[in-house]
Amino acid sequence: MKKLTVVGMGPGEYESMTLRAVKALNTCDVIVGYTVYVDLAKPHFPDKEFLTTPMKREIERCEMAFAEAEKGRSAVMICSGDAGIYGMAGPILELGEKHPEVEIEVIPGITAALSGGAVLGAPLMHDFAVISLSDLLTPWETIENRLDAAAKTDFSICLYNPSSRKRADYLKRACEIFLRYKSADTVCGIVKNIGRDGGTKKVMTLAELKDYEADMFTTVFIGNSRTEKSVLGGQNWMVTPRGYRI
Repeated sequence: MKKLTVVGMGPGEYESMTLRAVKALNTCDVIVGYTVYVDLAKPHFPDKEFLTTPMKREIERCEMAFAEAEKGRSAVMICSGDAGIYGMAGPILELGEKHPEVEIEVIPGITAALSGGAVLGAPLMHDFAVISLSDLLTPWETIENRLDAAAKTDFSICLYNPSSRKRADYLKRACEIFLRYKSADTVCGIVKNIGRDGGTKKVMTLAELKDYEADMFTTVFIGNSRTEKSVLGGQNWMVTPRGYRI
């Protein structure tokens, strides 16, 4: 059988992979992925063959995975987080029509909004929006409109890809949009290197977040008007009440 499985590995640590993901990686012949994600997988699946491409060569990576599947090998395309959220499930399925003999399966993983949210506590207990600040594939004007709409309707908001060397001020620009509708004291938080060495978290106000220096390994959380900061066990937490009577 010619089969290609797209696997979301979660934040990076083996313990956060789903049982389905681990089974697929244990039973496949070849694992294809972005170099950084392959490096995370190699220690746990050392007997597998690995094929990689660098960033910005996603379509080449997909074709590489299809080529392996068409040879009759069990191929897996790995992604961080969930394969269907800013991952490789989309392009694989878009290209699938060119490879009708290959069966495709998508295995979900824990996306950063969930794994980072757990580190901070419960910032997404009510309705929320997830927005990427990367304008590599989406025009900044579209991103601005989405930020404005999410802030205007008082969603809790999770930001992916908040900053990079070429986009050093994008998080600041996003916060300036949020400040049109949200208080400067709105509870916010960041998590860096979720599930990896050097992982850290910090709870702060929206005013403080505006000047925070984030990177591509940072996930950002902006609370809604009811989100609270809680101190438990010597740690700061974010909690967005859903409305239970407590």
